[in-house]
Formats: sequence, structure tokens, C-alpha cells
Amino acid sequence: MNKDDIEDTTVYQVVVNQEEQYSIWPAERQVPFGWRNAGKNGPKAECLRYIKSVWTDMRPSSLIKKMQEDTIIVQSAPPPPRLKQPSTAHAGPTLNDLVNRLSFGDHAVEATRLGLEKSPQALKQCLDRGYVTVKFVDTQGGTDLGFPLDLARTDVSQADFQTNTGNVHLEGCLILNYVRVRCVADVDLGTLQGRGHLRPLDI
Repeated sequence: MNKDDIEDTTVYQVVVNQEEQYSIWPAERQVPFGWRNAGKNGPKAECLRYIKSVWTDMRPSSLIKKMQEDTIIVQSAPPPPRLKQPSTAHAGPTLNDLVNRLSFGDHAVEATRLGLEKSPQALKQCLDRGYVTVKFVDTQGGTDLGFPLDLARTDVSQADFQTNTGNVHLEGCLILNYVRVRCVADVDLGTLQGRGHLRPLDI
């Protein structure tokens, strides 16, 4: 526990979005668009313990539904012909190439999906809604990753939206190619560009 956590006397509320993903938000502030109160208020540590107890499946509800539908389709289809399987004695890491690549070192990123007006104000609207999209630009064709903000870890205290200076620290979890990851990015307001990386999480 760091010094900020010890001195934090804010009362938080647990919030949940349409994808059944949880986070915390100061109780005295209006819940961001797309989120709703989950019925739990209290200190940060208490709210985080509550989230850990109820959010046992980190996958978005739309992905869970899609995977269930795919399973039904596969089970109802005739089995494919048996093929000789390659040896797995020397199999590589379980992470796929894209996740593996973006999990090592920092990579160039930019804030995207800001609508017609790509500006710090448009980014602020995304922050207020609690959902952002970050593009990793050095992959083939670029990789856009949209995710709900982890409001406990996202930091906008170094950003001045009046002068469009400073930077924002963004964090949030998502599923990329069936791998649960945390996206971490620091974006400069003046250029809407910065550096970021992924952190694979245990499912």
C-alpha cells in the first residue's frame, strides 16, 4: 500500500458497465456515461475487495455470449476429419504473437476513435464516458484497442484541458485474441500520441 492509499479518505462507489466490467468511482461524483452504480459504497480497499469477490470472469459479457454461441455451433456441426497433429514437445509460449510482442517494452500509441474532431476535448469526452481507444501504431495496419477505463488507476491530474498541455495515464482491461490483458498508455495532450504496452493477466 503506497502513501496515497493510506491517506485516501474518499468514499467510492462500485460501478459496472454494459459489459459487466467493474471499477470504482468517487461517490460524490456523477457516474460516467455507460456505467451504473453496483450498489456498493465505501473506502477504496473495501470496494476493490468487493469487486474481486463478484468479478470472477474478466471477459466482457458480449464476448462470453459470442463464445457460448460459437460453442453451440461447433457442437452441432459434424466433426471435422482427423488430421495429424504437430508435435508439441517444443511448443512456444502460450501467448499469441501480437499479445507477446506488445507485452515487451513500450510502443508508440495514439488516441483514436475520437470522432470527426480529433482533439484533446474529444479525448476528454471519452474520459468522461469512461471508455477510450488506443492504437498501437507500429503493428501491421495498426492495432486499435478499446477498453473501459480502470478509474482507480487512470490519472488525469497532469493534464490541462484548458491549454491542451500535459499528459494522461490510461489503464484498463480487455480481451485480445482470447487473452486477458491490461492496456497501459501515457498520451500527450498536445499530440494525442505517446507510449504504451500490454500486461497479460492470469485468467
